[in-house]
Amino acid sequence: MARHLTLGTHLVTGALVASATLMLTGCGGQTTTSGGEVSESAGANSAPLFSKLPKKYQNSKAIKVGADVNYAPVEFTGEDGQTAIGIDPDLAKALGKQLGVTFQFQDSTFDNLIPSLQTGRFDVLMSGMGDTRSRQTGKDETGKKVGPGVDFVDYFSAGTSILVQKGNPKNIQSLNDLCGKTVAIQRGTTSQYLLEDQAKRCQEDGKGKLTVQAFDKDTEALIRLRQGAAAADLNEFPVAAYNAKQSAGEYEVVGTPVKPSPYGIAVRKDNTQLRDAIKAALDAIIKNGEYKKVLQKWNVADGAVPRADINSGT
Repeated sequence: MARHLTLGTHLVTGALVASATLMLTGCGGQTTTSGGEVSESAGANSAPLFSKLPKKYQNSKAIKVGADVNYAPVEFTGEDGQTAIGIDPDLAKALGKQLGVTFQFQDSTFDNLIPSLQTGRFDVLMSGMGDTRSRQTGKDETGKKVGPGVDFVDYFSAGTSILVQKGNPKNIQSLNDLCGKTVAIQRGTTSQYLLEDQAKRCQEDGKGKLTVQAFDKDTEALIRLRQGAAAADLNEFPVAAYNAKQSAGEYEVVGTPVKPSPYGIAVRKDNTQLRDAIKAALDAIIKNGEYKKVLQKWNVADGAVPRADINSGT
């Protein structure tokens, strides 16, 4: 997350009833719950980049995508409570056209995504996940091993924004203004790590304790903010802006985005052929304009990248 929700009280319920498994076709946009029949991508063998895929995916014509499908507008569920929609599913559809495969979105908690990628439950992760050095290496800033490392194909640039109650009753404009306050956050996101670093600075500067409340879903953090139990919630800028817009005046974004960093499609380090095929597909949709159309649809064109990079996050 970066991740990678969402809406005001009257809109939260639909996102919370997401089914455990969601599937998104690579060509026609058809979606279905797990176990249903999904039509094969038309002319898959003639897709421009089909030959770049490992044989496993050429045979199955499917790529399993792990995502926390509660993070609008990056990914969330439609009105039917099961269809994955948003920036990532739309980009996956465009990538599927290039690769001749179906991207099958499966819902999971954010902090479970990388472990599930390593066990083979997922082939890739596409969940508004920030490409960070610690996620690349699986080590924290001290060099301590904290988990398995992954490779990223970077596809979007996002900074962290602060979301507060409408009218900004706590007069928050920056991270420093969070000292002495309680902030709600989704567990395992880059925003959580940013807050934890800020909490140390607050303590060192004697500005009061910053209490971080971490939840499995950002929808839970938003409820705490709405109730006034938290002074703020931190999200990447497209998510924060979307929440504010959809909340019917309950929330607003304050200050300017902090520490812009890339979102990446995560792939196991031993799956370099799939990683490189996805990179080629991303470059192709950037070139043919499909990438720009998706970002414009969701009003996040400011986060566009000029090309696909691998592990560009720091």
